[in-house]
Amino acid sequence: MKFDTGQSIEKIATRFGYSEALIRLLDQNKDILVLDADLAKSTTTSLVQDRYPDHFVDVGIAEQNLVGIAAGISLNGTTPFISTYAAFLAGRAFDQIRTTVCYSNLNVKFAGMHTGITVGEDGPTHQMLEDIALMRVLPNMTILNPCDYNEAVKATLAADNLKGPVYIRFVRESTEVFTKKNDRFVVGEANELLKGKDLTFISSGPILYKALQAAEELINEGYSIRVLNFHTIKPLDNDAIIKAAMETKGILVIDEHQIYGGLGTAVSEVIAMNNLDVLYKLIAVEDRFLTSGKPEELLNMTGFTKENIKRIAKEMITQKKSGT
Repeated sequence: MKFDTGQSIEKIATRFGYSEALIRLLDQNKDILVLDADLAKSTTTSLVQDRYPDHFVDVGIAEQNLVGIAAGISLNGTTPFISTYAAFLAGRAFDQIRTTVCYSNLNVKFAGMHTGITVGEDGPTHQMLEDIALMRVLPNMTILNPCDYNEAVKATLAADNLKGPVYIRFVRESTEVFTKKNDRFVVGEANELLKGKDLTFISSGPILYKALQAAEELINEGYSIRVLNFHTIKPLDNDAIIKAAMETKGILVIDEHQIYGGLGTAVSEVIAMNNLDVLYKLIAVEDRFLTSGKPEELLNMTGFTKENIKRIAKEMITQKKSGT
């Protein structure tokens, strides 16, 4: 499979895929209600409000109430989709998500907005890098992390078809749209974007594009790199990890999250529990809070560059060949 990783590629923020999908669902007369916490413009649910005002509720700056109200609505058969910044949703309303929604396995869909490093200038209070860890430990929770606008639409539509709580991760900044509208999207199954035998890259969310860029440059240099898109973080595609470990003997995870508890940790758990003989490394935020700054500056600061990915990949391939 060949991807266009050139400079002319279209860029759209994944959060716009969320509102696009919600409008599609409402166009189909789906029984859903969209709730927000006074951030409708930022989360893009104002677009839903404009078109379907009777299917939109703004609860104000009250994230814990937002979750409680959604839980009650779900008991009447309506599917609530709720959105606010992930720092306030996964963080501030964790108790309500855990005890009110997940404990009773209620059909509530959570849209965690402005995740990751690329929220940039909003600073460490809003750069949510712990949400996957928080949501991953909750029984009954499904976690989706779309890599671009097209996947954001698919993830939101897929969430409507699932029973039980679903957490979807979105970013604020415009990011590259590099998948196609008709690409396969099955919850719980990773997509193989590039085939390879020297090393496997595993990633999810928009940072996956950096991994693809690095992989294509390495391929042009004569290396063979497999790239797996883990758009579903829970349930995890264990089979894809085991297959990659056995066939390439090396896995590099690129995870825009804290080093603990995210996709990288999930992959390492599969490796450990299956006693896999594989060289494993992780690029993630090294257990620290960042600072305010432009998204690219922060990505560079934390090693999320194609140059750094390539450097580590070459080191891993050399280490594999030497047997050290």
